[in-house]
Amino acid sequence: MPADLARLWRLSASARRGRPAELDVDRVVGAAVDLADREGLDGVTLQKVAQALGFTKMSLYRHVGSKEELVELMADHATGSAPGLDADSWRDGVHWWAAAIRARYAEHPWLVEVPVVGPPRGPNAIGWMDAFLRVLCDTGLDPGTKAGVLVVVSGYVRNAIQQGRQMAEGRRGTGLSQADNEQNYGRALAALVHPERFPEAALLFKAGAFETEPGENPEDQDFVFGLDLILDGVEAAIARINR
Repeated sequence: MPADLARLWRLSASARRGRPAELDVDRVVGAAVDLADREGLDGVTLQKVAQALGFTKMSLYRHVGSKEELVELMADHATGSAPGLDADSWRDGVHWWAAAIRARYAEHPWLVEVPVVGPPRGPNAIGWMDAFLRVLCDTGLDPGTKAGVLVVVSGYVRNAIQQGRQMAEGRRGTGLSQADNEQNYGRALAALVHPERFPEAALLFKAGAFETEPGENPEDQDFVFGLDLILDGVEAAIARINR
């Protein structure tokens, strides 16, 4: 078994003798996650993690083989255990799963910056995978199709979070909320988009599509709307195989 995978699953290659080690994988990863929560993923270096722990950078290499391995360990740790999903329907279960992983990303915003280099490998990541697949267990979908649905939904959640962060960065310093920003956009463009030139777009702005009721969060509304569109497609696939 590769050493990095063994560390990810906390499998010891051999038993240590003598005094317990002052440093271990969990301490290294915990310090790195704390650093990322404060400074973002770009702020995490092996040198900074070592300094936070009071050790030398070289001492970390006994527990993590590289910065890339450390990031994978951090992501699995920060994602945490998957929640129990006791939903009345597979759609409700997927909605709860998506809301739960979205909330986890909100706790650790740097998670969305972690490069996706392949399928999930860590125990927590596999736990989230298993929770999602269990939601779909009675749909009649084959395992490969269930995995495909997971890829689409998780990719949608990640993209929605990235888009929300980019929009928030664009509003930085303006003091505007997302609702305010969309309202200003809709009203300004309504005066410029004429039906003779842009007939369908003009109807959109005239309809007040960018107005938000007080207390509503347009980002949440957009997230649920997009997820429901995806699940409509999944529902159609389930209907095809079960008719």
